Amino acid sequence: MDLLESYCHRIEPLHIPSMEMAQTRWNSIAKPLHSLGLLEENVVQMAGILGSHQVEISNRCVTVLCADNGVVEEGVTQVGSEITAKVAENLTKGQTSVNAMARLANAMVLPVDIGMKQDLNISGLLQKKIGYGTHNMANGPAMSRQQATEAILTGIHLVKTLRENGCDIIATGEMGIGNTTTSSAMASVFLQQPPEMVTGKGAGLSGQGLERKIQVIRRALARNQPNPADPLDVLSKVGGYDIAGLTGICLGGGIYRVPILMDGLISSIAALTAVRLCPATREYLLASHVSKEPAGKQVLDVLQKKPMLTCDLCLGEGTGAVAALPILDMALTVYHSMSTFSDIHMKPYQPLE
Repeated sequence: MDLLESYCHRIEPLHIPSMEMAQTRWNSIAKPLHSLGLLEENVVQMAGILGSHQVEISNRCVTVLCADNGVVEEGVTQVGSEITAKVAENLTKGQTSVNAMARLANAMVLPVDIGMKQDLNISGLLQKKIGYGTHNMANGPAMSRQQATEAILTGIHLVKTLRENGCDIIATGEMGIGNTTTSSAMASVFLQQPPEMVTGKGAGLSGQGLERKIQVIRRALARNQPNPADPLDVLSKVGGYDIAGLTGICLGGGIYRVPILMDGLISSIAALTAVRLCPATREYLLASHVSKEPAGKQVLDVLQKKPMLTCDLCLGEGTGAVAALPILDMALTVYHSMSTFSDIHMKPYQPLE
């Protein structure tokens, strides 16, 4: 048994007694039964993940995995790979969209260099580089199977460290020019859909640019022949270091029992990769929103996950995941502080067929 497989075997089912206690608490609160819908379900799920009905997520982090993609050489993006490093630097300075949103949501932003083309020796950027950008997947595999595994293990270890430092919930984020191309290619394989059905304009391509992107993905799939039954094969041939690292974060959520709040398409493709590697991972994932990218809803449907938000978001960086944190906070405020039927001497609602 290899190391990755041994980690997968450590993922246990959710803690049912804690979930039952959480559901009992919801049912006792003086409001119509199940009237907060998905928010109630998510709190119950988090109880099962954390192993306690006293759900707290006050210590939260958004991990932004930064990496470059060789396929950018094919002209599939509006800007060049140098923007990845620029945004990574701005993440450390608190000057990006996710930084602004995270300040409101009381979340720590942790940028990680897992595969940028250049080195940035700046404070606040965690150095976990697997390689200096992937190879151009249109000409051959984006990375080796060993590199994909190393990136996954990096994500797992990152969750371990965050959990040991008291993190209650991890929001996933990424920054990497070209990663809607890699994630769309992986979606095409996993969903068994032609590229034109799962590929969008990413960060603002024209119609002509979108057609070029689709053709490049089609070439990459024809050249590499990724095996949909082998998630590591798909990831290494047409994925990216950011997706691989996020796959590890999703697996780490199951291993170390911490809720993983998925962002958009790139994060959900990583989540799907993790679930294909270890189906038990699915129970440790929460969907923040449904991406505007064509594959966004399709991937969530396959994962059997319902998004909390539908806002046509496609920014990345973890912005959608962070946007969902205040909604979970509001749900938990009701859960912890609202009066029960018994407190106000009211006959409780009864479940009806």
